[in-house]
Parts: sequence; C-alpha cells; structure tokens
Amino acid sequence: MGTAVLGAGGTTASALDAVAAVLDTVAEVVGSNRELARARHTVILANAELRERELIKLASMSAALADGLRQRGIGDIEASLAAETGIAVFRVAFSRWVTASEDHDLREVIRETLARLRALTAAG
Repeated sequence: MGTAVLGAGGTTASALDAVAAVLDTVAEVVGSNRELARARHTVILANAELRERELIKLASMSAALADGLRQRGIGDIEASLAAETGIAVFRVAFSRWVTASEDHDLREVIRETLARLRALTAAG
C-alpha cells in the first residue's frame, strides 16, 4: 500500500500525516479508473469469498503500514492505530467514491474523509 512513501516524509510528520501521504499515493493508482473500480467493487460485494479476501488484503496492508510507521520511530500503539485508521478512511472514502453519482477524484474524497475524521476526533 505505498509504504515506500513513508520514508520520503522523514520522521517529522505525525503518524496520521504519514498515513495520509500513503493514501494519496494509493489513490493515484487505484483512482485512475472509477468504472473498473466500481465494477470490481460490485462483484466483491456480491461474493462472500471475495469480501473475505478483500478484508484479508486490507488487514495485510494495515500490518505493512504499521510496520513502516514503526520503522520511522512511531510507537507501537500509535503505529497500529494510525494504520488501522488509514485503512478505515480508505474503505469509507473508496465506497463513497465508487457509489457517487458525481465524478470526484479519489484523492479528494480520501482527504475529505480524513478531514471529517480529524474533526470528529477533535470534537470528542
């Protein structure tokens, strides 16, 4: 999931900012063809085995992302929380993107979803 991007940001970025950079990179790759992504998403939702595989893939991505954060010096709990949060943001944003009637850029949908999360956590 673009964890090589983690090294490019140095160690001064927060864990969540580093995850946001990775999500931007992922959006560039995944967000290039919304119709293909929409068709793939529909097939996965209709098949329990494919949904399970998708969840396993996302869990693997989260583990790799958390490992990358730990290598940058982020604490274990913070790395795990940031990685899991990043995957949750991606899942929500991706779902919004593929089901939207308007044509939006996936990066923008991810950024907006992350901003909403930050506002939600700041309010709580």
